[in-house]
Amino acid sequence: MAFQECWEEWEVLDKDYLMLQETHKLYKQQLEEVIKLQNTCLTSIERQKKKYKELASNLQQCEPLDSEEHSRETEFMKELMKERQNIFFEMEAFLPKRNGLYLTLVLGNVNVTLLSKQAKFAYKDEYEKFKLFLTIILLLISFSCRFLLNSRVADSVFNFLLVWYYCTLTIRESILINNGSRIKGWWVIHHYISAFLSGVMLTWPDSKMYQLFRNQFLSFSMYQSFVQFLQYYYQSGCLYRLRALGERHNMDLTVEGFQSWMWRGLTFLLPFLFFGHFWQLFNAITLFKLSDHPECKEWQVSMCGITFLILFLGNFLTTVRVIYQKQKQRENKNKQL
Repeated sequence: MAFQECWEEWEVLDKDYLMLQETHKLYKQQLEEVIKLQNTCLTSIERQKKKYKELASNLQQCEPLDSEEHSRETEFMKELMKERQNIFFEMEAFLPKRNGLYLTLVLGNVNVTLLSKQAKFAYKDEYEKFKLFLTIILLLISFSCRFLLNSRVADSVFNFLLVWYYCTLTIRESILINNGSRIKGWWVIHHYISAFLSGVMLTWPDSKMYQLFRNQFLSFSMYQSFVQFLQYYYQSGCLYRLRALGERHNMDLTVEGFQSWMWRGLTFLLPFLFFGHFWQLFNAITLFKLSDHPECKEWQVSMCGITFLILFLGNFLTTVRVIYQKQKQRENKNKQL
């Protein structure tokens, strides 16, 4: 290549470099503007929330109104305030927020808010794929440990994978909650307890008590992975349909349980869920019996029993509460008709 051609190419690159500098400078200026707008929005939302809370309190303390028009206006204000709380939630999903205690302990004060819808949906979809992939892996490993490998080392690898899986889920779910996902309540706590249970199982030494419970636990793990696979497969399809109809939020997630939105189309999963819940109770009873065994010396036996009992109560009562609330809603609708 001749020197003249090299010089011409250099001039083109130099012009591109100068344009890049100008573009980057503009980017930094606009980024500063965005940060200022974010802080303004956050301050305004906090002020609005505080004012609405004070107004709601004042409305509660108002004397009963005789005028029907005033009563209608009061109800109208209450409905609008409730609606605007949901709008504030949507706004906050696109604004930076302080991490909760758990994320602060794990990640520090890193901002985990994703600012575009595309980034939020991509992270949510990646979370769902991660759950599906690990569920299949856990099913295969638990099957191998149960029927092919009678080894404490293999069991330790399986339990370590469970600890890592549930800890990773709790971190990812906390990030998704910061970005507008509405998973909450027991289905969040459930993963923390499962991570703790897996950690206790990992530390359980290879003893007679462990061998007596081993096959039952691995069989339960296989069944649990199978049910979780069924839930992901059918819940993801149901969520897609409900989102298309505008009946569910775009950041809603699949869960290892039953929620009100699953009532239409997914009630056939309930027998599988209840069987799994009562298997957790059976595990707890088995472990409590083993803890009374003359040769039982490990603290892990009773600790696992208590944890399985907590999981059973949480899962069973939450599922029953959802079914009860749905039945009450149906009865109220029938009365109105």
